[in-house]
Amino acid sequence: MTRFRNPPAPALWQRLVARIDHLFAFGLMLLCAALFVGTPANAQSAPAFVIKENGRSFDSLQDAVNAIGDRRGTIEIAPGTYRQCAVQTAGVVIYAAREYGTVTFDRRSCEGKAALVLRGLGAEVRGLTFTNMAVGDGNGAGIRLEKGVLNVAYSKFLNSQQGILTADNPQGRIYILRSTFSGLGTCEHSAGCAHSIYIGNYGSLTVKESRFEKGRGGHYVKARTANVVLEDNSFDDANGMGTNYMIDLPAGSKGTIANNWFVQGRDKENYSAFIALGAETLLHDPDGLVVKDNTARFVPGLNRASVFLADWTNSRVVMSGNKLARGLTKYELR
Repeated sequence: MTRFRNPPAPALWQRLVARIDHLFAFGLMLLCAALFVGTPANAQSAPAFVIKENGRSFDSLQDAVNAIGDRRGTIEIAPGTYRQCAVQTAGVVIYAAREYGTVTFDRRSCEGKAALVLRGLGAEVRGLTFTNMAVGDGNGAGIRLEKGVLNVAYSKFLNSQQGILTADNPQGRIYILRSTFSGLGTCEHSAGCAHSIYIGNYGSLTVKESRFEKGRGGHYVKARTANVVLEDNSFDDANGMGTNYMIDLPAGSKGTIANNWFVQGRDKENYSAFIALGAETLLHDPDGLVVKDNTARFVPGLNRASVFLADWTNSRVVMSGNKLARGLTKYELR
């Protein structure tokens, strides 16, 4: 027969329970301390904008830009959604999300133009999102570039009248990499149509590995630049509404349009061409423009005739390796 030990005396039992309670409380205190140390204590109060080169911090983007002045500096931006905008009038400023994709500038425009109004020597935008930009004349943009060099990478321009809009700067250049332009464009204002990207008479425009989709009017890329490089992009017009050309080079341009993917949607203001060359005037000689290795088609089930490249310039355009769907004419002189 199994014999059981007698239970501890009441006094001893109480001491054991007290000891266990003490150890549990101590362990709980250590756990809470570890969690407190592991979580940023100032996550909610961290400065929004920090100048990387000197560590100065600001709650206002404009104050950070002003502090850089006519020098070169990087503004690191903490995660969050900001109803702020800024005007840069000098220097070279890099606007960089501390973590790409976690920073959004929403609704607020400076000078009735854009979230970032740029007229310094140069600017770079990394990992930012611009959304819901609208102003009275229909040209509300994420970025309004009035002068200088611009680089944009890993950024998004969403649900606004325009993504990027520029003035003229024949000596300037623009480089866009791995960015998204979605839900942009309008033709509802007296100033004319807005576009996903509308570049004035700049020296050059390069757009690589970027996505254009869900246009709401105008063109996806409209550029009066002397030179263009448009490579490895997607132009998905399947959910577009009242859109026009995928690429419009209205003043003539030379360069390369290569390895892009195009699909034309049903709801078009103008479906006559995918790419238009020199439709308005001729500022630049487009002789030698290369259009190669692109893929173009219509949304499934759409029977339509269109032209892949419509040319108003009668220039020498080099076309090769383009894969075109049935109903698409390769080239047409207008």
